Amino acid sequence: MALEIERKFLVTDDSYKAIAFHSDRIAQGYLCRECGNSARVRVRGEKGYITIKGPSTDDGLSRYEWEKEIPASEAWELMKLCHGGIIDKTRYLVKSGRHTFEVDEFHGDNEGLVVAEVELEDVDEKFECPQFIGKEVTGEKRYYNSHLTRMPYKLW
Repeated sequence: MALEIERKFLVTDDSYKAIAFHSDRIAQGYLCRECGNSARVRVRGEKGYITIKGPSTDDGLSRYEWEKEIPASEAWELMKLCHGGIIDKTRYLVKSGRHTFEVDEFHGDNEGLVVAEVELEDVDEKFECPQFIGKEVTGEKRYYNSHLTRMPYKLW
């Protein structure tokens, strides 16, 4: 299992679209969410994935993550077993210094929400923020994808 360390931010404008070097449409749902653990199924582009995550640390910066690629057809079948809604978003990849920010523009019930995440190798690692980065929301559970299936952005 790998330790995932990431920080999450709100996005202030759509300038990320012009500088993104790649984008994918993503659909994802949750098979299980208990005690901070989650089992997620995702289709990203033409590929499927199943991911298991452990609870986040108190500050929300890190958690254990295991992921395996599966056929997209199997991922779509597993989506039928998901609890709550399905997350629909477009992910844009934006380079900033030596890091890549993943910018998620949500659709459907979460339309209007745009967040950016950067993965780090160490909790104290320095990184350059692109100009579209706003308030940090690392550790704020309402911005977790698993929470957005239960309490979508449109209901805030």
